[in-house]
Amino acid sequence: MSTNPLNRYEDAAALLSQIGILPLAPLIPEHPSLVSLTSKDQWHTDLPSDPWGWRVRFPSSGAAAYGKFIKSKAVLIDRDWFPLVVAAAGGRGTVEQRYRDGLISKTARDIYEIVSQEEGIDTRKLRQASGMKAKEDKSAFDQAVTELQGTMDIVISGIQQKVNEAGEVNGWSATAYQSTERWMSLHRLQFEAQSKSRAAEELVSRLEEVCTAKALAFLRKILSI
Repeated sequence: MSTNPLNRYEDAAALLSQIGILPLAPLIPEHPSLVSLTSKDQWHTDLPSDPWGWRVRFPSSGAAAYGKFIKSKAVLIDRDWFPLVVAAAGGRGTVEQRYRDGLISKTARDIYEIVSQEEGIDTRKLRQASGMKAKEDKSAFDQAVTELQGTMDIVISGIQQKVNEAGEVNGWSATAYQSTERWMSLHRLQFEAQSKSRAAEELVSRLEEVCTAKALAFLRKILSI
């Protein structure tokens, strides 16, 4: 497995296709991250070598799923690995079923419904649509959105630029979300039909080929596989 410095998006994509899971910042013991394999000088330059731009390009192109999938931290998962990871470590059944079973919060359920009805909705509009624009609601909103990424029900699909009435860019960009189902469909990926236990076995087998024992133990514990 290559751990050479990454200077191009294509190099990062090639590495990700090998190792399957690549956190943005150091997270998994003895496992690379986008930060650890790039120079600080590359970040936030808006140049082709800027990893901050790569993180948007991956999900937009369908090369990798992006979201706070592990320990509420941003992670890229290669497209060829993602259906298996969802089957092995994602939430079981529908969001509505899990809500009725007390496994997810009402806020998360409601936000998921909005995302699935307005695919690609950005954070600003999502807070407004969910009735959580107030400052005191921000923490609960952020927690619910992170919860849905942790169960792999939604993904970060890109960013949306704020524009004024004239259509001109005005202000900071905002994170955009899609349901996992929609993102996978758009990029011609299918959900795994096998059971959770069988998917977990296959995922562990893949990870054993690319992870150290310490990294594997961490992922098995965190992903419950």
